[in-house]
Amino acid sequence: MNDPHLERRFTNLVEILRRLRSPGGCLWDRQQKKEDIGRYLLDESYEVLDAVAGGSPEELKEELGDLLFQILFLAQLAEEAGEFGIGEVLDDIGAKMIRRHPHVFGNREVNSVADIRANWEEIKRNTEKKYEKHASLLDKVPRSLPALMRAQKVSALASKCGFDWPNAEEVLAKIEEEFSELKAAIIAGDHRNIEEETGDVLFSLVNLCRFFSMDAEQSLSKTILKFRTRFGYIEEQLKKQGKSPEEATLEEMDHLWNKAKFELEE
Repeated sequence: MNDPHLERRFTNLVEILRRLRSPGGCLWDRQQKKEDIGRYLLDESYEVLDAVAGGSPEELKEELGDLLFQILFLAQLAEEAGEFGIGEVLDDIGAKMIRRHPHVFGNREVNSVADIRANWEEIKRNTEKKYEKHASLLDKVPRSLPALMRAQKVSALASKCGFDWPNAEEVLAKIEEEFSELKAAIIAGDHRNIEEETGDVLFSLVNLCRFFSMDAEQSLSKTILKFRTRFGYIEEQLKKQGKSPEEATLEEMDHLWNKAKFELEE
């Protein structure tokens, strides 16, 4: 659907942002730094994902607006610092999308999605390699990613170089080995080692997910949702009894938990 007023709407939002950052604008907005907005952008990104997973179109529209505002805010801060402007961000991403789609904007022929992906990677590797400043192959994975996602991407890159277990059974053996080391650290009461061994167990589990083409972040998210649903059932049942979870015994909550497993899975 074409929107003849899209440019005006976009410009209006930019002007609102600039007004907030101006000397007569909002003190809070004027105090924000890149690091602050970076954190808000991450929060808003997760809220967008929540809306995608289970929200209404209205919720998704609102969350996309919040995310867009944080992106523009970061670009505005860069513009104020004399680094680049919002217009340059738009120009660069437009040029990149044209460059990476030669089968649409050029004359390259493709026969499958696999061809398109291969072109995409080739262009990134050759045409755009001047932008990469990685000392290590693994530096390509952003450090700001959630730990599970980062672990899966790091191990996948290492696997492409042949540094990997030969099969899932070997990964399972590694998990058992790491779990034994964790138990030993717990028995010894070595808190620093407990933390390290817990990380090793988690990293090994992420690799097991990778071997079965599962997304570790998504797997854990589903388990969290399941936990929240069952705990919500406990709260609801206790409320009918005039109680809160804080007032209930562990035995009562365990009983309701088991009921939730049975009733909610029917």
